[in-house]
Formats: sequence, C-alpha cells, structure tokens
Amino acid sequence: HVLDSDIMADELEKKFEYDTTNQIIEDQVKAILDQKVYDAKEVHTWSSQIVERVLKQLHKQNKPFKYVVTCVIMQKNGAGLHTASTCYWDTKADGSCSYDYHWNKTMHAICTVFALHI
Repeated sequence: HVLDSDIMADELEKKFEYDTTNQIIEDQVKAILDQKVYDAKEVHTWSSQIVERVLKQLHKQNKPFKYVVTCVIMQKNGAGLHTASTCYWDTKADGSCSYDYHWNKTMHAICTVFALHI
C-alpha cells in the first residue's frame, strides 16, 4: 500500500527544479567569468569550462534527466545579443532554464540548460 505522500515525494524528486538549476548556472558562470576581461582567445575555453561545470553539478543531483547545456559569450561593444529557443516536449516532466550574465563590463554571456526526463 503506497501512501499519497510517498507518491508526491517521488514525483517531486523527478521534477525539473528551475530555481536550483538557475542557481547552479549562475554560480558556475560567475566562477569562470567574474574578474575576467574579454579575450577572444580565451572564450572557447571559458564557455567549455562553464558547460562542463554546470553539467557536472546537474549530474550530482542524481535526477532522471538527460541534459543539454549551451553557453554563448560575446564581447560588450554596443551590439545587441538576442536568443530564442523552443521545445516540443512534455511540459510536466521536461524543463529549461537560461541565465543571463551581464555583470562583467567587457562581456555578456547566456547559459541555457535543457532537461529531458528519462
């Protein structure tokens, strides 16, 4: 006999957690980019480090998701930066989260996580 509270707890554990994911992204982006000055030669390394660190932290949660992590870093030079995404998925189980990093005076970054329930 399974109690309703057990079912609810189980469902909650499998749910995509937007706030937790956003905090993971923010922490990792800031850890890599804070105190840095934009350098075109370093951008590939920084973006790779960000996506790897975010993915590692998400994996530590031990949630039943496959993750896709993207990161765009652009020099601040007055140009606009616009992004968009759309997904065809189960809105009750899957989720996405984007973090807009604009605190650095020399660069702008957007990191996005797509979480697909398995």
